[in-house]
Amino acid sequence: MTAPHTAAPGPSPTGHPVVYLDHNATTPVDPDVVKAMIRYLTDDFGNPSSSHAHGSAPREGMDRARRQVAALIGAEPGQIVFTGSGSEADNLALRGAVLAAGDGRRRVITQVTEHPAVLETCRALHRLHGVDITYLPVDGTGRVDPADLAEALDDRTAVVSVMAANNETGTLQPVAELARLAHDHGALFHCDAAQAAGKIPVDVTALGVDLLTLVGHKMYAPKGIAALYVRDGVRLEPLVYGGGQEGGLRAGTENVALAAALGTAAELAASELADGGAQRLRELRDRLHRALAQALPGRTHLNGAGHHRLPGTLNISIDGTTGHELLAAAPGLAASTGSACHSGAATPSPVLSAMGLDDARALGAVRLSLGRWTTAADVDRAAGILVGAVHALAPAAR
Repeated sequence: MTAPHTAAPGPSPTGHPVVYLDHNATTPVDPDVVKAMIRYLTDDFGNPSSSHAHGSAPREGMDRARRQVAALIGAEPGQIVFTGSGSEADNLALRGAVLAAGDGRRRVITQVTEHPAVLETCRALHRLHGVDITYLPVDGTGRVDPADLAEALDDRTAVVSVMAANNETGTLQPVAELARLAHDHGALFHCDAAQAAGKIPVDVTALGVDLLTLVGHKMYAPKGIAALYVRDGVRLEPLVYGGGQEGGLRAGTENVALAAALGTAAELAASELADGGAQRLRELRDRLHRALAQALPGRTHLNGAGHHRLPGTLNISIDGTTGHELLAAAPGLAASTGSACHSGAATPSPVLSAMGLDDARALGAVRLSLGRWTTAADVDRAAGILVGAVHALAPAAR
């Protein structure tokens, strides 16, 4: 693994480097990942399906990448299917499982704070194929109650899909318990682990999942590459038909360079986890939270689970501000808000609303997500920028 280095996304309007705390949106690409890609864009450019000499190195590269990704999640190389995005992997898992299940199982169960890649796939399955969809509620921290799944399950359920960690709050779901309940009714279990893989230990056997999504650009690889773990014996209908690549589940000549990038990123992530990277992020996250709470007493509110949360994710609401206003007044900080802007008007995040937050608190939310090269100095500077922005927006409330 390379020595830690500073990855600056670009200067702020004031000319100072931006503190990048938006790693849940996307990560910078690790230099070692770039190195792993380049050979397949230059010398080893061949088609991995070719039988001549130019096909052998790309074919070996694909095999190596499959081994590296599998090792990160405790899988076997043959269980890894490369896709072009996490959304594609989620679509393949859900649509593939339902269409392969036959008429006897025409039901999908998911939960209300899933990523749109899952929610929109469920809506399409209902609209296009008449599949029944059940949406489980979450509690005030964003967690699913296993008792709700137990009550919802029946013998018509084809697949249950619950994410490992929420992209906005970092809340972790009780995946292993939920998967066990699904299997008790003969249903498959899919887990979108886009935010979790590489940040916390993820083991497909320990979790008991049948299908699991992981995404390159959430773990220091480029955008445009992801993977779906498919347990042996699970039948899926492909999304893309053609030449039979990826075990017949995703036709099309493989993007060897991006597969190599994801493989290397997975290997680096495994090394970082072994070296205590999660604990380092947890300590920095809590340092940031303390700094904000001390500087703005009584005005900061944590959104999401306290303990069951990704180590690098802090979602907070600050009284008297909206997330959009706050970040607009903080040009030296790159982060995300807890709301979406449509036609010039901000609307609360559906995730935060589903957790029971009122509109004012949901609109006031900001997501601060730390990463591999975030330092204590970055955290302290980010806290100072945010506090300064709050005071500039509401000077009378100091």
